[in-house]
Amino acid sequence: MNASIDFKQSPLPSKKLKQLLKKHPLFIYFVLAYAISWILIIPYALSEWGLLKGNFMVMYVLHTFGPSLAGLIMVWTLEGKEGLLQIWKRIKQVRAGWQWYLFILIGIPALIILGIFVQPGVTLDVKGVTPVLFASYPLTFIAVWFGGGPLGEEIGWRGFALPRLQLLFGPLKGTLLLGVLWCFWHLPDFLTESKGGGPGTTLLTFLPNFFMFFIMILALSIIFTWIFNHTRGSIFTAITAHASVNTPELTLVPLLLGIDMIGLHKALLIGFGVFALLVLIFTRVRLCYKPDQEGSSGLE
Repeated sequence: MNASIDFKQSPLPSKKLKQLLKKHPLFIYFVLAYAISWILIIPYALSEWGLLKGNFMVMYVLHTFGPSLAGLIMVWTLEGKEGLLQIWKRIKQVRAGWQWYLFILIGIPALIILGIFVQPGVTLDVKGVTPVLFASYPLTFIAVWFGGGPLGEEIGWRGFALPRLQLLFGPLKGTLLLGVLWCFWHLPDFLTESKGGGPGTTLLTFLPNFFMFFIMILALSIIFTWIFNHTRGSIFTAITAHASVNTPELTLVPLLLGIDMIGLHKALLIGFGVFALLVLIFTRVRLCYKPDQEGSSGLE
């Protein structure tokens, strides 16, 4: 019995793949983001636990680009060159009211500092507060913006995923779902010192640390969505806000005595948690979402 294949009627694998991506864009995006990042961080985590010899800091930095790389792959596959141009346009979208940059650059670090100093036993190492610190802060901020997580994550989280999640589930549910997935994406980081893990870590230290981080990320997601919607889907402001969260951890926190990583996560939870509740109250949980605003859908 001879069988023949009609190649004209058989869809190409690329077409099948595109159909699959169009049918489940968010699911495939998150699987891809997790896979890229978790595979890249494995050597670094193993080296911290003494199971692999070598310096894998480059791998740690590269793993932070998983979400953005996954987002760009999805956009290119689904929308082609036009989709990538739209993403680039939103990365260059720097115009926003001065009050938003004031909040991002000053307000976010202030919330972190507030959360730190409401905790008992925390003191400031005054000797470390020097002109060099203030002069180096902008340089550190720029380095973090490009290579400390914000650029590597936000093209994916807020650039690709958030517009679609808001469109499907509404602003609050979409934001909380993104927050959950954003939090668990960090899970391998808790095997390293970057999140208070590393050799000697037990469940007794991991569980409270991760729980506080989980609630803090949900609160931060609400704040980021509020900023994102107010700045008409600007990826630039999302990256900048993320950098404003990460930079104080490298510059200001080392000057504080009596606080560890768990204490830092508690401080972030207090500062961002209170403010996120205020945002929900004053926006009536809508987070200023307007599906028809320019750039808000991300699906042009």
